[in-house]
Amino acid sequence: MADAKVIPFDDDRSRGGGKPRRRSGAGRPRRADGGGGAAGAEAALSALPGGQGSAADEGGEDGADDGAGESGADGGGAGRTGAAGAADGAASGGRTAPPGAEAAEAVAAALQNALMDALPRLLGGGWERKATDALNFLRRRLTGDYEVDEFGFDAELTDQVLVPLFRPVFEKYFRVTVKGVENIPDTGGALVVCNHSGVVPWDGLMAQVAVHDHHPADRHLRLLAADLVFMLPFVNQLARKGGHTLACADDAARLLARGEVVGVMPEGFKGIGKPFADRYKLQRFGRGGFVSTALRAGAPIVPCSIVGAEEIYPMIGNAKTVARLLGLPYFPVTPTFPWLGALGAVPLPTKWTIEFGEPIPTDGYPPEAADDPMLMFNLTDQVRETIQHTLYKLLVERRSVFF
Repeated sequence: MADAKVIPFDDDRSRGGGKPRRRSGAGRPRRADGGGGAAGAEAALSALPGGQGSAADEGGEDGADDGAGESGADGGGAGRTGAAGAADGAASGGRTAPPGAEAAEAVAAALQNALMDALPRLLGGGWERKATDALNFLRRRLTGDYEVDEFGFDAELTDQVLVPLFRPVFEKYFRVTVKGVENIPDTGGALVVCNHSGVVPWDGLMAQVAVHDHHPADRHLRLLAADLVFMLPFVNQLARKGGHTLACADDAARLLARGEVVGVMPEGFKGIGKPFADRYKLQRFGRGGFVSTALRAGAPIVPCSIVGAEEIYPMIGNAKTVARLLGLPYFPVTPTFPWLGALGAVPLPTKWTIEFGEPIPTDGYPPEAADDPMLMFNLTDQVRETIQHTLYKLLVERRSVFF
């Protein structure tokens, strides 16, 4: 049999990049045992350079390289050194940690520290308290431990969910400027009378957020809504939870008697569904029923002027046939709707201003004044003219529709 080629041990490590080379088939390394001498007779073995000894079988150089104590019985100093290391490891009986365990623990610790540092920036100061409040809120909702008044108003849900839901639209999208909110009294009932526009009643929602977030007493604006709102599924429940109720004299009187801030938009569908050519021109204020209600309750009337809502959906047409088929008061046609589908329902990002005017007192009138048609007409006209003049003033001060 031809002599086996002698490969120096150190040269083998350098060629394999520090990894042992293994042979396939019958040439795989075999553990050295009592028959190691017989296996070594199958090939002529040469001594390793530098007096390092020889391997016991064809895998001897692998065993010497691994240092795992798998060298042949006749292995040299390197094989004996590996066997001694393996014996020491077996004697200790312990397992060493995986090579990447310490690195993984270090990475996990770094990620945890980074997350704890980032939470205050993401959630703002006092995020621990906010998280606790959120968990307590969830617990109360699940257990039913919350209060709802006789109109279905859920103050906690409004404060924790509904108002925060619309706050980004109020602050970032429409960028609403609020003026004169201090004209709403801190206590007792008050009737806020607003102009109505914009095809979709975003103006009522923005007025509600304005009173809630900017009034010094954090008061809630209880809007009187049309019957259509309470006929729509899901919207009906949200409107009740948010504090809105039917636009009727009885509900308004009960709310004012409880000391609530009531919001009314006397233009109704005539205002919100008017064409874009008639923007900021107030429509008829009904028959003055809101004035009669305020007189009976002795509550002040606060005029409210809203600029910016008219341009969010420029209504250039009204598909009356479609509106009748759907049971709607109007079906708007705008430059984007219905041509762009759902995308056309996104309002334009106009710049809004909401101004609350000086309150008009009603507590100085006798009780029978609520039945005086001339007085109701005069007060109704006074409120309407105040709102109209304020709208003109705000339009003159406005630099741009969008800025």
